[in-house]
Amino acid sequence: MEHPSMSKILILVGVILIAAGLVFKFGAKYVGWLGKLPGDIRIEREHFSFYFPITTLILISVLINLAIKIFSKFKM
Repeated sequence: MEHPSMSKILILVGVILIAAGLVFKFGAKYVGWLGKLPGDIRIEREHFSFYFPITTLILISVLINLAIKIFSKFKM
């Protein structure tokens, strides 16, 4: 089994980061639920606010893992 070269991996990571950036920049109105899922921790007090989107992070992790598995099937 041949491993992909480092240049192909860096290109793939770059494409994924660009796609994620475009989604966050232009797709915010279409994915407004992202970051507001049940399970995301939000604490707001008078002079303090804390936000930890744990459910959103898990969802993004699963989607990225699925994308990597799909791309690996094509043996870049």
